[in-house]
Amino acid sequence: MSTKRMNILVYSGALTYEQWRRNENLMIASGNGSTVESVRHCLYTLRRLVSPNYAVIPVTGDMIIKEPWTASCAALVFPGGADQGYCRTLNGTGNRRIRQYVENGGLYIGFCAGGYYGSSRCEFEVGNKPLEVIGDRELRFFPGTARGCAFPGFVYHSETGARSVLLKTDKSVLPAGSVPNVFKSYYNGGGVFVDAAKYKDQGVEVLASYTDPLSVDAGEGSAAIVYCKVGKGAALLTGPHPEFVYLGKAADDWQLTKPRFAPANMEEKPSVPGFSDVIKDLAADEKQRIDFLKAVLTKLGLNVSEEQNVPSLSRLHLSSTQPSNISRVLESLAEHITRDVNGEELIKDENDTFHIVKPSVWKMADLAQALPTEGEPADQLDGSNETIVDYNLIIKQLLLHEDDIPDAKSTPYFNHHAFFANLKQYQSQTRTSEFGTRLLYGEVVTSTNTMLEKNTRILRNLPHGFTATATSQVAGRGRGSNVWVSPAGQLMFSTVIRHPMARMQAAPVVFVQYLAAMAIVQGIKSYEGNQYRDMPVKLKWPNDIYALEPGKSDTLAKENYVKIGGILVNSHYNTKEYIAVCGCGINTANAAPTTSLNQLIPHLRELYATFLITGFDEDMEQLYYRDWLHMDQIVTLEAESGQRAQIRGVTRDYGLLIAEELGWQDRPTGKRFELQSDSNSFDFFKGLVKRKT
Repeated sequence: MSTKRMNILVYSGALTYEQWRRNENLMIASGNGSTVESVRHCLYTLRRLVSPNYAVIPVTGDMIIKEPWTASCAALVFPGGADQGYCRTLNGTGNRRIRQYVENGGLYIGFCAGGYYGSSRCEFEVGNKPLEVIGDRELRFFPGTARGCAFPGFVYHSETGARSVLLKTDKSVLPAGSVPNVFKSYYNGGGVFVDAAKYKDQGVEVLASYTDPLSVDAGEGSAAIVYCKVGKGAALLTGPHPEFVYLGKAADDWQLTKPRFAPANMEEKPSVPGFSDVIKDLAADEKQRIDFLKAVLTKLGLNVSEEQNVPSLSRLHLSSTQPSNISRVLESLAEHITRDVNGEELIKDENDTFHIVKPSVWKMADLAQALPTEGEPADQLDGSNETIVDYNLIIKQLLLHEDDIPDAKSTPYFNHHAFFANLKQYQSQTRTSEFGTRLLYGEVVTSTNTMLEKNTRILRNLPHGFTATATSQVAGRGRGSNVWVSPAGQLMFSTVIRHPMARMQAAPVVFVQYLAAMAIVQGIKSYEGNQYRDMPVKLKWPNDIYALEPGKSDTLAKENYVKIGGILVNSHYNTKEYIAVCGCGINTANAAPTTSLNQLIPHLRELYATFLITGFDEDMEQLYYRDWLHMDQIVTLEAESGQRAQIRGVTRDYGLLIAEELGWQDRPTGKRFELQSDSNSFDFFKGLVKRKT
């Protein structure tokens, strides 16, 4: 069963993911606070420490202010930069949302500038007019003042004032385990938390203190890293940068042992005197710093991975029930295939680049490389144990199986022979045969949905029913900015549906998300010979799957249900058809993804075939309502000035949510609201239909 909070969001200012990953000058801060350099460090280090338990992704200030991120967010991280930029973007609405999120059980992590920002007051370089920043801050997680710079020499956008600082830990307030007494951390402009020890009765604990003399008055103590209890949640604030970690050429010279981590820019800089010594100092102390980070993340309640490895992408296998179909898929993509200087065939699309490989020309060394080694996923492609990973820039190897289907050695976690054999059996019993007959599989992928929907040149040439699946995803997509975490053992797949424009009036494409949700519920309840026929699994409008928590009473009490799956449908269209990518993810323990996919694909195929003929008729409507969470639920409509209403179903023409207005003593007034899924989200637990902005 899933946990409700599986995203770790790293604030990237106003920069989108595409903007910050392509920014060549890594020292430049966005106008909204964070530096590209600091964002990269946070993403890389946190992914190393918590993957695959959480998805670690960058978010903008606009997302924090407008999107419904709080329910799925395990921790919100503010990296280094300039906290005045954070204030410009988030003062008011943004900070109220952040504060409320933490008070209700969320986590805030602030590194350096994020530490200043999370305090009640910021005092930075007082008396140094070009740099001076003085003022109260709205979040107030630390009840006192963050004062800096703790050490002299700071220069914006430079390593001139950077240094290695020795920190002393307080092991009495950290989880038992491998916690160092002291460790060294990168420092560049951070503060000290003034009189931190005096706030113990307000839930403040000093986790680590500076050992060197400071340039500012620190009051009692010299707190460098503090933990602050805030309502039901907590905040971790730092002055130094324990998340900045080193790996460079010199690491081998100094004979360091793994785990080894890679920052964005911590290479030697001859123009900065003494910086090579800072790097050497930090590299020699890497293990102690990582052990400290693991301890503080555990203290926050996050699940730290035992093996600190950023997930590596695997090769992709394209196969079919009839291998000759693969040649036809390749022919349809011929106009988009180019050759590099070595004659290798590539397809470069909007989001990804694919290198086309045919197993018949593999060398034995290639085959050996494709097999998993202990502790590593199969078909590892990128050097993620040694570098910062940018998954979008990695060329994905696409293996075309034109003569046979993949064997168990090349895809040890997915049995293609069993899948296609069962699929053929289902095909003989149903009216349509396209779904799943052409399959793209990878052991570790970015997102099955992204690979199809964001590469439109390829998508427009894929056949109806083309399906992509994986054993695990590192960046599965959800609604808005949400990311769906898909570690091994879960089921995720995306299917191409070429929906005829001629059927749009009788069978609108908007219902595809409802069909997918119904297929998942039917698949679960018919799994392994109907053993799960009475499983309490329900549909939440418009695209989520909920299940009763084990040990709870099945009284439809909303607090007893937890989300186990979701559906995301994105469409492109031309004059003849809508090309929809229907992505499904089910967050359950699943030792046999092959069998599970076999169970769900036929249900989706059969429901869609019926839908093309009948539309969302009364029979299909009743089938949908049979497992619906909402019928007769009384809700508050945010978009209608907080009006109370009762849910009565969905419209059969466009799948709009029907809500009937309630007046005095909750009596119906006769007024009816019809709400679009793209403009509203259903907070089932609060009985609130919220406006999406």
